[in-house]
Amino acid sequence: MLRGMPEVLFVCVHNAGRSQMAAALLDQLAGGVVTVRSAGSEPADRINPRVIAAMEEIGLDVSREHPKPLTGEAVEAADVVITMGCGDACPFYPGKRYEDWELDDPAAATDLEGVRRIRDEIAERVRRLADQLTR
Repeated sequence: MLRGMPEVLFVCVHNAGRSQMAAALLDQLAGGVVTVRSAGSEPADRINPRVIAAMEEIGLDVSREHPKPLTGEAVEAADVVITMGCGDACPFYPGKRYEDWELDDPAAATDLEGVRRIRDEIAERVRRLADQLTR
């Protein structure tokens, strides 16, 4: 367990799908005891509309979020950095916990059902992470 309030940074390429879903899910599950951020190595202009719809189905509103650029400062501030398909774009800082979650990109999903499947996979991983961080 980390001392103080742990900070988690979720990073994907466009910060329009996977990282936004993960951040919203962890924010809800952690109940205010984890600082949660997300960013993208090549941020999109807006959140994927199917991601917004899939999250609304489970009571989470990400419609007001916007893709944010990945910065070295964001990585440096985080205790845990979760990458999702952005490869080596994320800077490495010693002493950080890094995990790479191999997940499909919602932008490649052909329908809402595909986005739901990705959302549910992210939710399961986020539940495990929340359990580790909030013990």
